[in-house]
Amino acid sequence: MSAPEPLTRLTWRALLLAVALTVACGVWVRQAEIVVIATQISESVPAIPALGTLMLLLSLNPVLRAVSRRAQLSRVEILTIYTFVAIAISMAGVGVVRYWLASVTYPFYYARPENDLAALQRWIPLWMVPHDPDLIEGLYLGSGPVPWRAWAVPLLAWSAFFAAFWSAMLCLVALVRRRWIQDERLSFPVVELALEMTDPRSGRAARRPFFRNPVMWIGFAATFAFNLINILHALYPSVPGLAWWISAGPPNPGLPWSAVFPLTVVIAPLLIGFGFLVSTEISFSIWFFFLLYKLEALAAACYGYTASDFPYPQEQSIGAFILLGLGLLWSARRSIKQALADLLSPRQPTRDPDAPFRPRWALLGLLLSSAFVLAFCRIAGLATWVAVAYLAILGLVALVCARIRAEAGMPLVWAFPFWMQKKVLLYTLGTALFMPAARPATLTLLALLAFLSRGYFPSLIGYQIDGLKTAEQVRMKASHMALVVMLALFVGLAVAYYFHLVPYYRYGAVHLRGEIWGTSLAQDDFGEVMAAIRAPIPPDVGRIVATGWGIAAAGALLWMRHNLPASPFHPLGFAVATAYGDLVWFPFLIVWICKTLILRYGGMKLYRAAIPGFLGFALGHAFTAGVVWGLIGAAVPNLVASYAVWFG
Repeated sequence: MSAPEPLTRLTWRALLLAVALTVACGVWVRQAEIVVIATQISESVPAIPALGTLMLLLSLNPVLRAVSRRAQLSRVEILTIYTFVAIAISMAGVGVVRYWLASVTYPFYYARPENDLAALQRWIPLWMVPHDPDLIEGLYLGSGPVPWRAWAVPLLAWSAFFAAFWSAMLCLVALVRRRWIQDERLSFPVVELALEMTDPRSGRAARRPFFRNPVMWIGFAATFAFNLINILHALYPSVPGLAWWISAGPPNPGLPWSAVFPLTVVIAPLLIGFGFLVSTEISFSIWFFFLLYKLEALAAACYGYTASDFPYPQEQSIGAFILLGLGLLWSARRSIKQALADLLSPRQPTRDPDAPFRPRWALLGLLLSSAFVLAFCRIAGLATWVAVAYLAILGLVALVCARIRAEAGMPLVWAFPFWMQKKVLLYTLGTALFMPAARPATLTLLALLAFLSRGYFPSLIGYQIDGLKTAEQVRMKASHMALVVMLALFVGLAVAYYFHLVPYYRYGAVHLRGEIWGTSLAQDDFGEVMAAIRAPIPPDVGRIVATGWGIAAAGALLWMRHNLPASPFHPLGFAVATAYGDLVWFPFLIVWICKTLILRYGGMKLYRAAIPGFLGFALGHAFTAGVVWGLIGAAVPNLVASYAVWFG
């Protein structure tokens, strides 16, 4: 048996290029998402700027090779830059720094005598956000240069918080990595695209190189042509346009059918392209459980139960996420126990050469990072028990998001139950417990931190597990990839702070968009606080039952999966369908039909031959609607009104 290839080391050249390209992409995001509002290129998965960077490096590498063999970038360097940019530029997205900025400034700028928001300001520490009304007003109305000195302490404090939270998630991923990557051999569909695009070997597994495969170009051409028609429609309105989604069903169905219709049918190329690599159990479960909950709503309407949110799919989803998160921890109990034993008795620590760091350091890092995040929340004024409960739920949901990324290849940063990490505490316990002695400090801080449960910072854990999988595939040292993941966070935060605060203070947020993205969401969060101050909100029995049902359903599906091998149901499918079913059900119905027919009539040989076509289908859309149209839209803002593309 030949010796394994040596692990490839990280180079300073790759890191410097990654930082430079992140800054360049930050300029693009600033123009496209903040100044022009062209399209949310940073919320896609993979992030459009990162994919554009990958394609740019691949196109330039032959030129570099012609100049000098030493000048060309290696595959590891290209994938390192791609991973770095994907993480860093995501920090500038709507669901991270932009939403955070809206949350921390909302109680100050929107305070009016009639809404009593000013009464909540005292519960927000000075080190979390400047309290000077002129500074906050300048952010929204424009005042010139950024008052960096006034923002220095809040930015440093929040950067430490983000870093500790990010580190805790990375340590958690490190503890489950071996089981997911090496033992279970999960598919990692999103990783597969970058690996195929950068694979230099020809004839691997009797297949042509990715960019020389005609099947790939067929898939690429399909979405390229679809987007090209819509771009021509934007340029020349006389050219008919095409729609990516429709509302199926009668427009005004009346009861009971209004509980089902309109039914959103979305043709999402990224979901279809990556979804083809997902198991048929997951793809079947997603569309099946979405339609099942629609039937639940129809049955309830037939019996006169017409509550607008019934059957509470998001509440069902948070129950499923919590149980699945606990199940994932339980499945990794051997690694956790071994790490704990090594930590308590470090004489003969467990060695894993493929791990980013030793298990005991992963466990210690998780404990210390979590303790820092908890201390941050406690010093800010959040009650200890609330902080522990909230952070635990955030961690469990993040872990499930990582599993969804690894096994279901869900190219969505929004594939989780919106707001539910926070709301499950409120509707289960009622608000009275959160206001001892009628002091709304905890509720105020919980509203301010709600951007973690409605935004997508925790779900970016998917990039962490993808990065470790990428390192394993290209024989890169996992510890170096972990360093890339952490450095990308700091660079991304710095770029995000700069490219948000500078245009907001120069032009004024209300003059660019009318508000900072997330303002309406912050309004809902702080509105709940004001409502709870006026009158305590009791526990919501209906939502509690729905959460319990989600826990029970996920538990039953887990039991079936382990004890009934022929079961077509997958618990992740149930969790995803109830979290974001309107967007994902139809794409997964398409890939389930395609994959089932291909496997039945063509076998694994035809399935493997079809994979490049589906990856090309995703790539064609990301390139045309994301890279090309994203650049055009940022330069010529009036065009995007005729063809708006959103990847979330």
